[in-house]
Amino acid sequence: MSLLSYLRELLEQRQPHPLLVENRRRFAQFDQNKPLTDYSFVVLDTELTGLSYKDEIISIGAVKISNMQLELGNVFHTLVRPLNLKHNQATFIHQITPDQLRAARPIRDVLPEFVEFCGDALLIGHFLEIDMGYLNRATKKVLGGTLANPTIDTLRLVKAYKETSYVCDYGYCDQSLPCNLNEIAEEFKLPRFKAHSALEDALQCAYLFLFLAKKLNNGQVQTLRQLHNVGQPLLLRQN
Repeated sequence: MSLLSYLRELLEQRQPHPLLVENRRRFAQFDQNKPLTDYSFVVLDTELTGLSYKDEIISIGAVKISNMQLELGNVFHTLVRPLNLKHNQATFIHQITPDQLRAARPIRDVLPEFVEFCGDALLIGHFLEIDMGYLNRATKKVLGGTLANPTIDTLRLVKAYKETSYVCDYGYCDQSLPCNLNEIAEEFKLPRFKAHSALEDALQCAYLFLFLAKKLNNGQVQTLRQLHNVGQPLLLRQN
């Protein structure tokens, strides 16, 4: 066995950080049947050095929703210093420079604070699979495990909303409709925020989530389970 393989095996075997032990305990018996107003939500976004496996998180932004209302005074936003501080193509998108990142804290210092911020909230994001992939890879490396918080992807909710709305109105759903967060916000006439800023993208996603939660199923979505079910593919809902 190589030294690298041995170190990876040791990492996988180590006990999770107490924060993750508590995180798992909170969701060991999770009830989806309560009203949406009974849950807390954290809407998050990350900025990355790129989208390959070697790339890293360089910014995390998150806002909280309680009682289905946005808590504008309760946000999480920080830059994260990556191992690789070189310019790359992603720099032109998010406009975060290596000079800005040199003064930032590394991911090992940021993650415990972010896990505490998330607490017992459900995690929401747009195309959340990407963000959670990088976050869970980091938490596994730094804290010894992955987050247990249930997740909601607004992209999936948008598709469900368009399926039901457009099929009812026009008899079909145009699958070419935009899936980009900012294009959707413009289409739905939501408040607009700066793109490619982790905090402002999180705010944009939060407004989108609140809009969809009220509009889905003609406003009849009251519980988390109903929200989950309405997000299923239309064909499955008909069975």
